[in-house]
Amino acid sequence: MRLPRLASALLVALALMPGCSAGKGPGTPAALASDASYHGVEPEPVPSRPSYVLRDTSGNRFDFAAETRGRPTFVYFGYTNCPDECPTAMADIFTALRLSKDALADKAKVVFVTTDAKRDTGPVLRRFLDQWSTSFIGLTGTQAEVDTAARASGVPPGQIGPEPSTLPGKPDQHVDKPGTAAHEHFGPLGYSVAHSAVIYAYDASDRLPVVYPGGITPSDIAADLPVLAGQQ
Repeated sequence: MRLPRLASALLVALALMPGCSAGKGPGTPAALASDASYHGVEPEPVPSRPSYVLRDTSGNRFDFAAETRGRPTFVYFGYTNCPDECPTAMADIFTALRLSKDALADKAKVVFVTTDAKRDTGPVLRRFLDQWSTSFIGLTGTQAEVDTAARASGVPPGQIGPEPSTLPGKPDQHVDKPGTAAHEHFGPLGYSVAHSAVIYAYDASDRLPVVYPGGITPSDIAADLPVLAGQQ
């Protein structure tokens, strides 16, 4: 589904969720035909892969544009204590890659950028992402740095949200919304960070041809991966 401009196309999807709330390298495939069709929302004009630098879970400098150039890349902006959308998005991407051919899945990068730099240190991010895959990349930095990365990606920076409801006497547990993926939290849930609940999918030509709002299935994402990789 093509819609006119990223901001307009994602007017609803990019609304902050209160409950959770560069140049091509050598060998890069040619740009996809304009009639390429995806299972998510297709922004038009198609944005380019953004450039920003953060720190990975080991504390190493991570240049997003350089490290992911020429690869299909799934990016999500969220936080580790998110009670529903964030773990579900990570689980959906993980399942989509498992549904794909191994060689194709191995080409894909998965990047989780925190919107909660104060709490999401490298080790915290690593423990969260390891629930699905040790290959998933977690990025953090100062709050100003992660906000800059969000803006470079066309994503609203995270904002402090309302206090979430937790189980009586169990501040680290909450009632899952229907459809929430199984997950663990590693700290009290007495706060929330409102953020966009959208998976951003960059292709092998370093463009953003499709984004996935909530409700997209892993099968939808898996079906798009060959197109993102330039193989269709």
